[in-house]
Order: sequence, then structure tokens, then C-alpha cells
Amino acid sequence: MARIERALISVSDKTGIVEFAKNLAEFGIAFLSTGGTSKALRDAGLAVTDVSEYTGFPEMLDGRVKTLHPKVHGGLLGVRSNPEHVSTMQHHGIQNIDMVVINLYPFQKTIAKPDCTFEDAIENIDIGGPAMLRSAAKNNESVTVIIDPADYAPVLQEMKQYGGSVSRETNLRLAVKVFETTTAYDRAIAGYLSQHMAKG
Repeated sequence: MARIERALISVSDKTGIVEFAKNLAEFGIAFLSTGGTSKALRDAGLAVTDVSEYTGFPEMLDGRVKTLHPKVHGGLLGVRSNPEHVSTMQHHGIQNIDMVVINLYPFQKTIAKPDCTFEDAIENIDIGGPAMLRSAAKNNESVTVIIDPADYAPVLQEMKQYGGSVSRETNLRLAVKVFETTTAYDRAIAGYLSQHMAKG
């Protein structure tokens, strides 16, 4: 089972996230976060480390680059049972990230607006989110990845049942949901860009 000790939370849809994080905090979980999510968690009285503080690298390019860093992806992709991985992570100051809670920039909702410009659409193509989700889903043996707020309650219930851990079966189910969701997301982007190209 995957024991949750550190969670990275960065959500566009903040439905239920503060309550979920408060419940996670009862297990002594440390939080990494970004932007508006970090503020929401702090405003709720939770201790949060900004990703930029953890990586030692500031957010830049209007927020386009903030989580694309080895300390983030190494923490997600490192195989806990591989001594070489563990040694490399220790050498570079990379900490395990055991849970990722992310939902994507609202691309589909953005392009559905009548006044949506091409520039608006492009800015709502999420890059860091899918990258972290895919990293976490790939390493689902050790990392719990949540893309859907509907999974907050069942994951918490399981953590209470297993003393802060999440089962292999649940992690695999959540990983499948991630790949299904990111596939649909990419398909929507490709469809929009194709339509724009056809318009000339």
C-alpha cells in the first residue's frame, strides 16, 4: 500500500479542496501547492510550502513554468523500492511526493464561451498539470493521483481504514481515470486547433 506523507495540490476547480486538505492534514501530511490553491489552503489555516520554494526556482513566463522541475517529477516518478533511485533522489534533495491532486485548466469551458479568442484558448491549454498527472499515474504503485473531486471522499475513507495508506487497487483505478481524462483533454485541444486551422 502507498503511505501518503506529502501531497502536491494544484486545482483550477477548487470544489471541496479545502475540506479535503483539512482531512488530509489530520494524517500529518505535508502540502506543496501553487498560486490560488496555495492561498486557499493557507487562508484555511493549513501549512503549505509553495512549489517555487521547494524547487528553489521561481514561477515564470506568466505562470507557464512553475512545476516543470526535476524536484517535482523526480518526486513523482522515483521508484521507492529501487536503491539507485533512492540514492539519486537523496543526492539531489528530491523528496517523495505521494499524492497529487490536480484538475486541469478549463479548456473545454473556455472555448465554449461565445467571446473566446484564440489567445484565450491557447492560454487555457494546461501543460504542467497533465505532465504531473501522467508522472503520478505512471508510478501508481507508490503515488495516489486524484483528478476528480468525486474521488476525495472514497480516498479519505480508505486512508482512515488503512491508517493513512491507499490500496494498490484504488491507485490503479485512479491512474486509469487520469489517462482517460487527459486523452479526452488532448482530443478537445486537437479538435479546436484543427477547426481554427480550417478557418484559415
